Formats: sequence, structure tokens, C-alpha cells
Amino acid sequence: MTYLGFYILMFLGYINQLFFVPKVAREKHRDGYVPLYDSFERFYLRYVYRRVRDCWNRPITSVPGAEVYVKERVTHDYGWSFEYTGREVKSLNLSSYNYLGFAESNGRCAQNAVRVIKEYGCASCTSRNELGNSDLQVKLEKLTARFLGVDDAIVFGMGFATNALNLPCLVSAGCLVISDEKNHASLILGLRLSGATIRVFKHNNTKHLEKVLREAIVSGQPKTRKPWKKVLIVVEGVYSMEGSIVHLPEIIAIKKKYKAYLYLDEAHSIGAIGPRGRGVVDYYDCDPNDVDVLMGTFTKSFGSAGGYIAGKKELIDYLRVAGHAGCYASSMSPPIIEQIITSMTIIMGEDGTDDGMRRITQLAKNTKYFRKRLHQIGVIIYGNDDSPVIPLLVYMFSKIGAVVRTLAERKIAVVGVGFPATPLMEGRIRFCLSAAHTKEQLDYVSLVLIYNYEKDSFFFSLFMSFNKTFPVPSMAALNSLFCYRVIIFFILD
Repeated sequence: MTYLGFYILMFLGYINQLFFVPKVAREKHRDGYVPLYDSFERFYLRYVYRRVRDCWNRPITSVPGAEVYVKERVTHDYGWSFEYTGREVKSLNLSSYNYLGFAESNGRCAQNAVRVIKEYGCASCTSRNELGNSDLQVKLEKLTARFLGVDDAIVFGMGFATNALNLPCLVSAGCLVISDEKNHASLILGLRLSGATIRVFKHNNTKHLEKVLREAIVSGQPKTRKPWKKVLIVVEGVYSMEGSIVHLPEIIAIKKKYKAYLYLDEAHSIGAIGPRGRGVVDYYDCDPNDVDVLMGTFTKSFGSAGGYIAGKKELIDYLRVAGHAGCYASSMSPPIIEQIITSMTIIMGEDGTDDGMRRITQLAKNTKYFRKRLHQIGVIIYGNDDSPVIPLLVYMFSKIGAVVRTLAERKIAVVGVGFPATPLMEGRIRFCLSAAHTKEQLDYVSLVLIYNYEKDSFFFSLFMSFNKTFPVPSMAALNSLFCYRVIIFFILD
């Protein structure tokens, strides 16, 4: 049905394009130049993405906490353009990476950030290697290294750039990189810029990883067959589109066996998993020194911005000198640094309270509880049971639009994800849980999903009045409801 629906959409799009030429900008006088846009990309944006464009890029007017204010907008030309109504809708936020609930406009983090603005200003307006260094950055780096249990760390102003600008400093031509097929775009871009030879292994498949690694080592460099200068395995902690957790102990064993290096991107796992909130290394109780390069971002669990790379002191000293970010990227903003320092101190319990541990525990409870509810409903979800990223598979583009719009009508903000972020035929709705969510809020989302699974609310209510076994009906219960409804329709007919 997914393939059939997509082909019908493509067919109608081409017919539409043939008879109704869209009034859009076109490339002219570019003979001899490469086209700026691929023909399929142009068609996809105009006739596929445009139909569900209202589900993305929805502006908000508040911090992305447990609840968020979404600016209402409408389109009168089928997604070509939008206009605001002036109304703001308070919605339950299941679309932000606010894992530990630090995205707040009040409290200690906000108060400390305001204090630092008065003392240091908003920005240094220069790169770190020029005049942008500060004692706040040094303090954050020492705190990050202590938090992760490694020698040293270096911080950057942007999470995406942390990967894209530093990977080219770690590998180059003549090096081999073994990369998970579901790795983030920042990793892929950084590896392409490096000039290294890249081999891809199936997602989270350690057997395939070892097979690819062994064959590449045996074959050596292309053409020359010389040994590789360096072998680097690149994986993520929690995969943001799949909700899966990397099999770190097995990958560390493979890395040691073949004397390779390991680069671990903990953007979605640092703060979000592990008994102490210290990421996938803490989750598996591994030695952080077994991971050669620990990378992560401050945009998710810490409610701030930027990224870090941590590891041995020799590695960090090298990046301070050779890294492109130190020379060309703007230094981190002081209030952003203070937000990270305050939230990280709370997570570590160094503020003298148990607030950090309470948030970590609450996130773990919310994750297990909501995943259990979704399983009971009978929908298809991906990922590890401990992952706060929960993709709900809907497959079709029309379903992405239908689910996001329906939930928005019921004041629930979620993210629809489709191509190119996912495979073309695996559209999904992604729920991102937070420690700030309450059980009542998650129950409300579950109830809305059930009512939308079974559109006929009258028969749903009738069935639920007789079915007291499940607080949330299972797939079998909903199938029974469907059978009862068909029987009643036959009787009425």
C-alpha cells in the first residue's frame, strides 16, 4: 500500500505538472553549468513535500519545554505559501530534544544565564584562537571532562560543526572509516570533507561491521594495496531517527581486536540514558577510555547549544591547534556556556540537591511507560526500550500529514519525518520524551492515538464500556472492536 500510494502520488504530480505549470523560479542562461537542483528533487519538493509542508517548520513563541506555544498559520494555495492568523496555540510538546527538562525560562539555569550576560555580555564576536577565549570556556571544558571521566575536553559553538569541522582533522586520504549506515548528516559531511575512504556497515549490525572491517584491512588501500594509515569506526549512541542504542560493548571488542580507533557521537545519548545520565558509555558501564573520541552536543539534554569532543589530553591538544573551528568559528556565547555549566552541575549532583537524579529517573520512567502504552495500542514503533526517541511508523506521506495535523488539532505538537531523513517508504512520527512530561500528559497522548486509530468514537466508546480488561486496548482488542462494528453494520443494513 505504501508503494502504491507513492506511485499514485507521483503519477498525479506528473499529470499536474504537465497541464498546470507552477509559477516558480526557474534556472536560466546556465548552459555549461551543473543544474542547481536535480529534476527529481524539484518534483519532490513541488508535488510531494509541498502537500505536507505545513507539518514542518512550525514557528513557536516560547521555550520548548513540556508545553510549547505554536504560532498558527494557514495556507490558501495548497502549501505554496503561508500566512499567520495571529493566534498562538498552547500544545503538549513531544517534538523537542528537551530530554531532562532544562529548556525553561525560569529557575537556576535562566537566572545564572542572565547574571552572566550582565558580567560578560552576549558574545565575544570573534574566534577562540583570536580574542574569544574566556575563563567560562575553560571551566566548562574541565567540568565536561570530569563529567565524562576522561582527561580533557574541548567545546564548540555548534553541534553540527563539531563533527563537520573536526573529522577532517582526524582522518585524511589513506585512512579507512567504517561508518554506520544511519549516521547523522554532520558525520557524513565531515567524513566526505576528510578525503578518507569510507565503508558503510548495516545499522547496528556488529557482525557486518567486523566483516566489512576485516575485508577492508585484508584488501588494503585501493590501487596501491598499501596498509591503511588509520582505521576509524564511527557510530552514534542513540540514533535520532531509529531510536536504537548502539551495541557499544561489542563494537569496543571489535575495535580492540583489529586495533582500530572508535569515534562515538553521543548527541542524543549524553544526559538521556545511563544510571547517572552520562550517555551510552554509562548505560553499558564501559570504560570511557576505551572510546578514543567522545563527541556530544549540549543542545539536547542540557537545554543549550554547542558541542564537545573529549578524550585523551594528546587528542584535545591537537584539536586546539589543528581544528578549523578554533580559527574560523565564533566562540561560544557566555550565557550559553553558563546554561550548560548549571545544568551539568545539577545532573552531577554538585549543586547539593537530588534534582539531577530525579530528572534522569523520571525520563527513564516516562520512556518505559510511553513505549509500553504504544505497544498496547498495537502501533509499530522502532528503537530500544530505553531510548527516549520513539519513532512511530506510518509509512505513507499522506499518513504523516494526517497524523501531524490531527494531533495538532488536539494540541499535541509532534514531528513528522520523511525522505530524505528516512528511507522513501518509511515515513514516521517521532516522539521525543522529556523528564518534564507528566504521566497524565502521556496518557492523554495515548488516548488521542487510540481514538484516531479507531475513527468511529461511538463504537469505540461502546466497546470500551464492555471491555474493562485493558486500560489501553491491545491490538487484539481493537481487532475485536472492528469485528463488532462490521456485525452491527450488517444488522443495521
